[in-house]
Amino acid sequence: MSNTQPARGIDTSRPHSARMYDYYLGGKDHFDIDKQAAETVAAVYPGIFVCARENRAFMHRATRVLAQEHGIRQWLDIGTGIPTEPNLHQVAQSVVPEARVVYADNDPLVLKYAERLMRSTPQGRTTYIEADANNPDALLNAPQLAEVLDLSQPVALSLNALMHFVTDAQDPHGILSRLLDALPSGSALALSHCTPDFDPPTWQKVTDIYTSAGTPVQFRSRNDVARFFDGLTLLDPGVTVGHRWRPDASGDEQPAQTPTDAEVSLWTAVGIKP
Repeated sequence: MSNTQPARGIDTSRPHSARMYDYYLGGKDHFDIDKQAAETVAAVYPGIFVCARENRAFMHRATRVLAQEHGIRQWLDIGTGIPTEPNLHQVAQSVVPEARVVYADNDPLVLKYAERLMRSTPQGRTTYIEADANNPDALLNAPQLAEVLDLSQPVALSLNALMHFVTDAQDPHGILSRLLDALPSGSALALSHCTPDFDPPTWQKVTDIYTSAGTPVQFRSRNDVARFFDGLTLLDPGVTVGHRWRPDASGDEQPAQTPTDAEVSLWTAVGIKP
């Protein structure tokens, strides 16, 4: 995308985390400034490409497990990012064609791709809300959400690689509580979160790169990530490194070589609201 004119409202004066993630995944929907920042990260943490790939694969598996084994038919995916196929609704609707999915993101570039995000099966529904996770009430009260999701029925809240962009100063637990409080018993939380646990010096460098580019981040320990699931019933195998969460549930092509925990550096888990 670096050779095209950006859509109106898209800030290309500094890198954006969603467009950097697109670069890590091998996508084409980013600008030169995003590529430069992403390559700066990759220079200190070459595993970032593995981390992004395994994060995506976890989302696929968690979605499939919730649809097949727990009867989930509705998803609220916050921090959607640029739609790399197959996206969440495609995975969910491949299992249950009637699945309903609401995507939410605060990046105008994602709005540009909203049409691709909303190509639903005839039986299901998808929509996109331009909203910020830091304002959960505005997100929950958006009319588009009420048109697609029935909040009296279980909903899977999907927060993939989002909460490390919500620092403690932004009250991540308060935000998460507000979102989960709006969902009924039987709902689920599927969450992935980058961690410094396996290589603290490297992740401090990654933190510095994002922060200096204007994107505050807070990568958390396993214990801190586990706290997001307080009050929920964790599915086996609990809080674990991304590629170790239910690898048997994958419909994706497996990498030729199993990555190391340090390469992945991603805590993942799925919990059910009692």
